[in-house]
Amino acid sequence: MSKLQDKVVIITGGAGGIGFGMAKAMAKEGAIVAIVDVNEETGKASEKLLQEISPRSMFLKADLMDRENLPNIIKTIVDNYGKLDVLVNNAHASKQLTIENITQADLDLSFGTGFYPTFFLMQAALPYLKETKGNIINFASGAGLAGHETQGAYAAAKEAIRGISRVAANEWGRFGINVNIISPVANSEGVQAWAKAQPEYYEAVLSKIPMGRFGEVEEDIGRVAVFLASEDSRYITGQTMMVDGGSIMLR
Repeated sequence: MSKLQDKVVIITGGAGGIGFGMAKAMAKEGAIVAIVDVNEETGKASEKLLQEISPRSMFLKADLMDRENLPNIIKTIVDNYGKLDVLVNNAHASKQLTIENITQADLDLSFGTGFYPTFFLMQAALPYLKETKGNIINFASGAGLAGHETQGAYAAAKEAIRGISRVAANEWGRFGINVNIISPVANSEGVQAWAKAQPEYYEAVLSKIPMGRFGEVEEDIGRVAVFLASEDSRYITGQTMMVDGGSIMLR
């Protein structure tokens, strides 16, 4: 049997990039994946591709900044499939600005697409994850761990996500729920565009990765997500998994 056979998975920001890479990796292991995204055109196209692997998988359009609607995302998926096994909070948008230029609107964007949806979707998912002894996978970033310049709003929200993930791991471990974090460096569409726009900066970053490459969204990031969503990780919780080719080595 596949590692995630018939597990119901929600992935926010799942229509492209790392999110879709994880969706494909999980679907190939037997999961039923609901990709949640604000971009309907991309979402529908990704849904079609995903259903070739996992026919019951679906796309759900949702604006994660609509905070009042967040519980309805969980309810819609559970009503459709009857349960929830894995919640993956992957979506996040932010602007690159130095700290002195960050406005309240910039912080609202980063926290409104990243931290708040992560927090409130975890809350809404809790009753269902108790039933399945499920898994939560949240996302951090080297921007927060290393303090990258121009990433103040993004780093703040990412480190808030790491903090609440550790609290949830402590509070929800008694229910058999695992809460872990992935901090990736990935060869996503955004990174590919950045490489073309700023090749010198891209090469400078690449040169600092011990393994000499950016991770592949499905084969590298996706496979770690499969592990964290499976029974193989049942005794791991509250951990930040650095899926970054050795860029940051936690001590």
